Amino acid sequence: MQVPSPALPKTKRWILPAVDAGTAASLPRALEIPSSIAGLLVARGILSADAARAFLQPSLEHLHDPLLMHGMGEAVARVEGAIRAGEPILIYGDYDVDGTTAVVLLKTAVERLGGIVRFHVPHRLREGYGMQREVLERAAGEGTGLVISVDTGIRAFAAAEAAEELGLDLIVTDHHLPEGALPRAIAILNPNQPGCAYPCKALCGAAVAFKLAYALLLSAAEGDGAALARLRDKLLPSFLKMLAIATVADAVPLTGENRAIVALGLKALRDPVSPGLRALMQVAQLDPGRKPLTATDIGFRLGPRINAAGRMDIASDVVELFTTRSPARAQELAARLDGLNTDRRSTEAAALRAVLDRTGEPECAEARCLVLDGEGWHRGVIGILASRVVEATGKPALVIAHESGEAYGSGRSIEGFHLLEALESCAPLFTRFGGHAHAAGFSLPSSAVPALRAHLVGYAAAHLREEDLHAPVRCDGELPLSHVTATLHQALRRLEPFGMGNPEPRFVTRGARLAGEPRFMQERHCRLQLAQDGAQHAALGWHWAERVRAIALRSGDLVDLVYRLRENEHPEFGGVELEIVDLRRAG
Repeated sequence: MQVPSPALPKTKRWILPAVDAGTAASLPRALEIPSSIAGLLVARGILSADAARAFLQPSLEHLHDPLLMHGMGEAVARVEGAIRAGEPILIYGDYDVDGTTAVVLLKTAVERLGGIVRFHVPHRLREGYGMQREVLERAAGEGTGLVISVDTGIRAFAAAEAAEELGLDLIVTDHHLPEGALPRAIAILNPNQPGCAYPCKALCGAAVAFKLAYALLLSAAEGDGAALARLRDKLLPSFLKMLAIATVADAVPLTGENRAIVALGLKALRDPVSPGLRALMQVAQLDPGRKPLTATDIGFRLGPRINAAGRMDIASDVVELFTTRSPARAQELAARLDGLNTDRRSTEAAALRAVLDRTGEPECAEARCLVLDGEGWHRGVIGILASRVVEATGKPALVIAHESGEAYGSGRSIEGFHLLEALESCAPLFTRFGGHAHAAGFSLPSSAVPALRAHLVGYAAAHLREEDLHAPVRCDGELPLSHVTATLHQALRRLEPFGMGNPEPRFVTRGARLAGEPRFMQERHCRLQLAQDGAQHAALGWHWAERVRAIALRSGDLVDLVYRLRENEHPEFGGVELEIVDLRRAG
């Protein structure tokens, strides 16, 4: 797939952490870790041996008690009552990875306890986000008495009123930020709701649904030592596999409990028992038996294929994939998701050309928040397009697709610009909207888009300084090339899983010499051979060919660079390589 190159990277500030040398020196003695790792831990705010031990050795003990979540007791009692009475339960989800895996987790738990479960995952294009009255009416007509929302519902005031009118009890499980007032429900499970003392506020939607599932299973096993042991040793690792996928794909911070969830889930994913997981890994060309999975594998190989069902077609296929016991059906569904992901990439590439072309227009160059709209853009990829615009411009961006007089949008933001608050400042323009600080979705009449653009451009001008744009490159330390070794690379693996809140370490090397002319690959990428004090390493620059040509680098030139470490597994010329994050002439 040919994807247009991002805009030429701008020169950025490099920020190195201030590390307390005394604290960093104490950790290696207490934990038997290299001093380089100790410095990285201290730079990330991990200042004691106990905190470092918890960070480096996540365990089940680091999962919080689900009963700490406000409303959990009421929710468990109502679900248990439905199970005892044989009352059908409708689980109402969302169409992304977070929402579909939430359905799988809760459905599996309730059915294991003998409950009757139906589920509904909305079609992105036909229904859109959130609970719809028509679906609730159909559920009531089929004898359903209890509806549980997952990854949605915290702002579903109309749906909650409809459920009450129809005689349906409602339990909301969600992680999105509430609007102030809460919808009427039997129980609301959301660590971000007022009065909730649950310690981890950054759970994804699937994690909140998992907490309900876990509380139900704990309640059923109460007083039975063998059942509790089975839950801990067998069921919990199985649930954490799916939850790790959702947590990484939803890009929540991988700190605290989220870090434990993903670390334990990745460990369990080395043995993908279910036919659906095995089939999905096969089409994604992942072999956990040969090489353990990483958060990057989930984020770039598994997550996009799961998301493709909701973006391009019907997300309910994901629920079937992860609940079927038929290997043949699992392979069929996984192949379907793989094909949809290929279609998604092609659709995204076509729209991305048009979107990035728009960013070069004069009004976009002056604006500190970009609102880009167009006819014919697929609603399934506008969130991805918004992310690409943020990466290319360093500005918060909203991408909007028009369909029959209605505009559907998705936004992504930068550090220091709370996107949901920005949308709340012009709430009357929207038909609906929701999200959090970094991402949001919305719809509004197409005729209101110019007003939205004008308002957000003005809002960003008042809330963002020019220096807030083009975020600085945050680095973890300076290294001479001679310190870049396989031993260091292996030691860094102890800091995994990497993601938001725990980024992959970035290092600075200054005054490295080009040992040979730059090599260009597919016109967009480049490979540099760098030397310093007898050490040599290859440095790969994805989408850096244009920048390297612009600064006219030649053999013998000295450069400063920021990079991540990578391992080339080629049997003949493999080894540790550098992946360029930023680059400039030395000095």
